[in-house]
Amino acid sequence: MSQTLLLPRWILTMKPGEDTLEHHALLIDGERIAAVGPREALLAQYPQAARVELPEQILIPGLINGHAHSAMTLLRGVADDVPLMDWLQNHIWPLERKWVSEAWTYLGSKLAAAEGLRSGTTYINDMYFFPTAMARAAIDSGVRAAVSMNVIDFPTGYASGPDDYIAKGVAAYEQYKGEALLDWTSAPHAPYTVSDETFIKLRDLAEKLDIQMHCHIHETAGEVSDGLKAHGVRPITRLDKLGLFSERMIAVHMVHLDEAEIELMARKGVHLVHNPNSNLKLASGVMPLKALEAAGVNTILGTDGAASNNRLDMFGEIRSAALLAKGVTGDPTVVSARTALEMATLRAAKAMGRADDLGSLEVGKLADVVSVSLDSPECQPVYNAAAQLVYVAGREHVSNVWVGGRQVLRDRQTTTIDVPALLGEVREMVERMKAEK
Repeated sequence: MSQTLLLPRWILTMKPGEDTLEHHALLIDGERIAAVGPREALLAQYPQAARVELPEQILIPGLINGHAHSAMTLLRGVADDVPLMDWLQNHIWPLERKWVSEAWTYLGSKLAAAEGLRSGTTYINDMYFFPTAMARAAIDSGVRAAVSMNVIDFPTGYASGPDDYIAKGVAAYEQYKGEALLDWTSAPHAPYTVSDETFIKLRDLAEKLDIQMHCHIHETAGEVSDGLKAHGVRPITRLDKLGLFSERMIAVHMVHLDEAEIELMARKGVHLVHNPNSNLKLASGVMPLKALEAAGVNTILGTDGAASNNRLDMFGEIRSAALLAKGVTGDPTVVSARTALEMATLRAAKAMGRADDLGSLEVGKLADVVSVSLDSPECQPVYNAAAQLVYVAGREHVSNVWVGGRQVLRDRQTTTIDVPALLGEVREMVERMKAEK
């Protein structure tokens, strides 16, 4: 089995209690991390290992995008500067009804994978239709993905109704289960698009298959008030009565929360996905991170889709999460650089049920490793390499990426995706969409 010794200036393992290591090395053996230790000691111990010199670079765990709609990269920029429900009902859903297909979803998902890998993202918690297309795109690109069995209560070009969505999702799961790069989620879209009966079916499906759930909840004030009118209770109360909340639930957005709901999330072990840039762009509001942190809720980060963000840039989300929390609370100690990085690594791995394998650079874990170069003028000088990742560096400084020990980005060039060919296909598809709009 091949061994590769990575030789950076710094390593930020994200191991709890461990600070940034300097002049250390990391050994990849096959798909896993075999050693992390002082550079000279590992050079002497593993003289036959291939060596990758990474001067003035820092190794970090692969970033985990806690919520994305990968295929919607093909809708990047089609409807900017409008409110969420206008955006959905008058722009996005009509386009999706006309265009979404297996081929369209595969193409958009592959474009998202290329953007993600060039941004240091090694795992995408995805939510969309045509799960077989999502699965194929992830496998072909060499990126990890949690593929959704996505369900809404109305028909689309993908399925005729909730039972059809579920049947197709389970068929895709059966086809691809066991694939090393893939996890699966039971994914009701949102309280305003899914009935109680469907929620219960998806809850039971998650328990039967022992997988996580993935759902948009309390994204806007309007969603909460409309839910109250329709059901007599706020959406969170409704879902709690249905037995939806547990450590399986990955609840996305969660912007509008009261004290009792925050306490409920903490007590039930629900994982919350903060999407700062998408929520800002759609004027949905700001997740109350300070209160959630104080309650001990596991909060992680996601980009949302490229149609609403418009970047699949986890470095941007990390920085925004840290700065936004400080700005809205007037407390500069809220969401430290370390905490923001944890939200995209260790905490996210826990949310996905993958804490044993992912989220930190520790011996025995999968070798999902990102190298970030800090040698450019805009990244110098370096007093604190970890803080530099949050407040200075960006995705353009990601130089190399390994997923399960396989190098998928080398000197900012993807090794698994023919980017010029991919972009040619994307342009051809977009021209068709423009011509038939």
